[in-house]
Amino acid sequence: MKLNYLHIILLCLCGSYSFSAFSQKQLVENEAQFNKALKNSKAGDTIVLKNGTWKNVQLLAMGEGSSSQPIIVMAETAGKVIITGNSNLEIAGSYVTVQGLWFKKGFTTESAVVSFKKNNDHLANHCRLTDCTISNYNPSTNLKYYYVELWGKHNRIDHNNFTGKNNAGTTVVVWLKGEDHVENQHQIDHNYFGERPALGQNGGESIRIGTSTYSESSSKTIIENNFFQKCNGEIEIISNKSGDNQIKNNLFFECEGTLTLRHGDRAHVEGNVFLGNNKPETGGIRIINEGHTVINNLMVGLTGDGYRAPIAVMNGVPNSPLNRYKPVKDVNIQNNTVINCKAVAFGVGKDEEKSVAPSGVTFANNLIANFTGGEVMEAEDQLSGFNFSGNIATTSAAIDPKYFKKATINWKSMSSLPVPKTNNPALASVKKLKNSPDKDITGAIREPYVAGAFNLDPKDLPEAIKMSVGPSYKPQIDKVELRKDSITIQPGTGSLQKALSKSSTKTEVYLKPGTYFIDDEIRVEGDIKLIGLEKGKVILKVSEEVEERPLYFFRINGNSRLNLKNLSLDASGEHVPKYAVVSPSEGVKSTYSLFIEDCTFSNFTNTNGGSIYKAYKNTFADTISFKNARLEDSYRGLNLSYQKDNSGKVNANHIIIQNTAFKNIEEYAINFYCEGEGCKTNNASLEITNCVFSNIHNEDDEVMLETKGIYQIEITNTVFEKSYNVKYPVKLVGKNSFIKNSVLHDCKNVKLSEGAKEENLMFKNPKWEDEQKFIPSKNSYLRKENNGIETIGLLSY
Repeated sequence: MKLNYLHIILLCLCGSYSFSAFSQKQLVENEAQFNKALKNSKAGDTIVLKNGTWKNVQLLAMGEGSSSQPIIVMAETAGKVIITGNSNLEIAGSYVTVQGLWFKKGFTTESAVVSFKKNNDHLANHCRLTDCTISNYNPSTNLKYYYVELWGKHNRIDHNNFTGKNNAGTTVVVWLKGEDHVENQHQIDHNYFGERPALGQNGGESIRIGTSTYSESSSKTIIENNFFQKCNGEIEIISNKSGDNQIKNNLFFECEGTLTLRHGDRAHVEGNVFLGNNKPETGGIRIINEGHTVINNLMVGLTGDGYRAPIAVMNGVPNSPLNRYKPVKDVNIQNNTVINCKAVAFGVGKDEEKSVAPSGVTFANNLIANFTGGEVMEAEDQLSGFNFSGNIATTSAAIDPKYFKKATINWKSMSSLPVPKTNNPALASVKKLKNSPDKDITGAIREPYVAGAFNLDPKDLPEAIKMSVGPSYKPQIDKVELRKDSITIQPGTGSLQKALSKSSTKTEVYLKPGTYFIDDEIRVEGDIKLIGLEKGKVILKVSEEVEERPLYFFRINGNSRLNLKNLSLDASGEHVPKYAVVSPSEGVKSTYSLFIEDCTFSNFTNTNGGSIYKAYKNTFADTISFKNARLEDSYRGLNLSYQKDNSGKVNANHIIIQNTAFKNIEEYAINFYCEGEGCKTNNASLEITNCVFSNIHNEDDEVMLETKGIYQIEITNTVFEKSYNVKYPVKLVGKNSFIKNSVLHDCKNVKLSEGAKEENLMFKNPKWEDEQKFIPSKNSYLRKENNGIETIGLLSY
């Protein structure tokens, strides 16, 4: 017995001695001590960072641990080591774990706050970032960098908090540049992705796996059990851009975007829960490319449509280059449940470029319930490439039995989630296919097999609802702020585009005097103001060096607002653009606004449908405003005339024109159009105050202002002149339309009907002192002191 006890004691002593000889735990208080400790570290060692603030540090956690004895870099107390200032962390080597750090209110001048490599020769493999927080870690200017970038293979990011990123760059990015990074099998799990404000441009994803360049490479990254809350950086919350990735059991709450299978093939998307809470622009899963599986996902209360639909299957581009839209092919979409969302959408984005409809798509045994009676499906292209079977719909809206069977579903509530009761024969009437899932969204065996994500009378919640995420401590994070940037730029070719590429959601760009040459179309995201520093001395023109003429100067994307002030947009030259400003693309239903002040637009003379402003069909502006502006020597003025579907819809809610001159416009100055019974109740309005319309559409049987179907038009203190041949300057219809205190010269009278009114409408010579600037002479009736009522015409003289 003594020998046995002695043997045990010897074993313990040997084990104790072995541990102290080959591994150690060392507390470090500054960067120099940290570097020394890491340099001398061995497998099994632990380096402990002392609690407190570590400012302006560049930490390199590099070493060679093992699976059983990793090198650990940790906070003395998790969440109490605050890293701030210009600081970053690099992890390199093998089996290195970093845990418990909080990167707080700092920034980095490197490519990432945390990078899983030192350089291309020293990558991270089998390394881990856990129990950490990166919050509001933003530069003062919109410098681009990532919170975390993954290189190498077999690395893990888990139980972290990533909140408040408002500068350019993806929150977490996986790179696949070269064989050292493909089939990496990284794991990103149990993290909390907190609020990320809209960036105002591409590159605001919360997670991106790969790039278009390497999208045909296999990544095999797993993204599971993460919580995304108010991740609104851009339309793509997760952007899949590589092959063979798994995206499972994640929760998306009030996120204004989608899980997007953007590039790459064979993604597996299962068990994810999307809760929109009826917030604007909340979306689900957008599908592009080939071979994907999308099963057992739950969507509730999503308001996004089109690209942001709960399930959006896109059209593709023939022979698509890597960076465009590869056609959808051989995709399996089964057993998903969509409740009180906008319609699922197929053939999304169809246009002249995206002309290839999806093919080989199985859409089967899905359950869609719209208790409010909304549509369950919409299609922008033909559906011959889809195989529909076993889909159940509950809605009062009409449905096509080729695609859905209408049925009443019996529901119960489980932790506020609607789930099907036992008694649902319609759900049990469907047939299991060879590629149907064997389990439901909770992981329970499907017995019996039913449509939708849940079994009948499920006994458990989805993993995405039950999971615990984030670090072991609860970081108290300050309010996340929208980014507000101010940029001043010099004239030149491409300088404006370059500035806007660095802009954020809310940016003011100040333009110094000179000519800014545009060499490509500019797309506006966010709330963007372009302000000339000297009125009349900041000119925007198309560069004569471009090989292909830009179609427009500016396109305003959905959920965006463009303000132009003190600018002159001149379309003269060899490459005449068709438009100065256009709305979002056709069918983009997110609202936008345009505000013009103290600007001049001239020489937009393209007669093939050109105009100074154009709204595409099925787009909607809240406000279009022109103040103190001139629109002259052009083919058309403002064109909002494409909503010709008898729906009663319009392209704008309010058009406001104040103190603005339209001169020498070949066709109409404004074409604001509505068609259908709903025109009388849609509240669309046109307000024109202190304006001049001179030499507009001067042909027989035409009008200066085309306002068909608009029932609320207010025209005051305005001059119509030099358009004698037009049949009417404007037609006013309805009791809410009127014209008053205005002058017509060399024009016929306005036409009034259905209760429209006129007051103090005079046929008088304006008596211009300066016809170019529309300055009236001292004895002109336009002056308030001569007419005794109000100034008529422009106020700025």
